Amino acid sequence: FDGWILIDRCGKHFGVILNYLRDDTIVLPKNRQEMKELMAEAKYYLIQGLVDMCQAALQDKKDAYEPVCNIPIITSPKEEETLIESSMKPVVKLLYNRSNNKYSYTSNSDDNLLKNIELFDKLSLRFNGRVLFIKDVIGDEICCWSFYGQGRKLAEVCCTSIVYATEKKQTKVEFPEARIYEETLNVLLYETPRVPDNSLLEATSRNRSQASHSEDDEGFELRDRVRRIHVKRYSTYDDRQLAH
Repeated sequence: FDGWILIDRCGKHFGVILNYLRDDTIVLPKNRQEMKELMAEAKYYLIQGLVDMCQAALQDKKDAYEPVCNIPIITSPKEEETLIESSMKPVVKLLYNRSNNKYSYTSNSDDNLLKNIELFDKLSLRFNGRVLFIKDVIGDEICCWSFYGQGRKLAEVCCTSIVYATEKKQTKVEFPEARIYEETLNVLLYETPRVPDNSLLEATSRNRSQASHSEDDEGFELRDRVRRIHVKRYSTYDDRQLAH
């Protein structure tokens, strides 16, 4: 080892440090972890100028704006399945896809579709730390909410129906705000770790109508039940409910 000095350090950032020593210029890494690694090496070699640059860059990254919440947009059924099964949070999904419509819309449908989207955005801002919100724009419905807990579907609220106007069918989109809030609050019960809880499953899976079930229905396990709420009313062309 005559004439040599052994430096027992990782050589990952050594080339960057040599370039800095040559001309006092450097392109700092964008990755925060790599920036910390480079700063540690600069401290070891007592290169205070580079240490100061790294500290300033790390502070800028810390102060940089970060989104309040990120909303995944589903691009395939497989992606949806992976997101829901891997999430440790309850999941609320809004499916809206106007391209599925075969008929004209009733007069209030456009407004109600926007109200559903606006409510989704409002809920995602309020509960983003507790619930995973995802959007689906490739599904087979026009407007439909789905609610998941512990990796399985708990409830579904379909907001569209076909109404019969004079000489033609129309698509009606509704805005069942109270029901959406209720189901969103229900999924919050599933924030706890994934421990089987039959009483919890029963409480959130029982149909609100308390309708009697046949013996065959009672044979199904509670975890296989999904509340499906379809908002359907038959109305005249002016979008009013039929009198009974």
